[in-house]
Amino acid sequence: MAVARKGSQVITHLAIGFAIAYAVTGSMALGGLAVLVEPLLNVLLVPFHERAWHRKLHGVSGQRRYLLLTFEKISLTCMHMGVAFGVLYCATGSLALGGFAAVLEPVCNVVLMPLHERAWDRLQLGWQAQAV
Repeated sequence: MAVARKGSQVITHLAIGFAIAYAVTGSMALGGLAVLVEPLLNVLLVPFHERAWHRKLHGVSGQRRYLLLTFEKISLTCMHMGVAFGVLYCATGSLALGGFAAVLEPVCNVVLMPLHERAWDRLQLGWQAQAV
């Protein structure tokens, strides 16, 4: 069940990206390409981001550590938005559409992914009730 849930999360995330890319470009091909390129770039860049922040966090404790962890999450979000912007800018040639997608994609994920999780929790509770 954990694999199905994780697979569903990935599919939902890709569907959100595709819907936004398709809405912005009007092209299924460009929308599909953007959905493949954007996660690939993030997967390639995140380890470098984590390594750089790990060095900054090494040996730091207390309140300063929490502050740095907050900045790390903010910079990860900015990196993700930058990748989304770059991909859609390359696909459309428009700064406005690239910026729109870069802001809209994380907002949609923040709003829709908890709904996805709630649906899976309800489904799991239903399965557990049937098993009893």
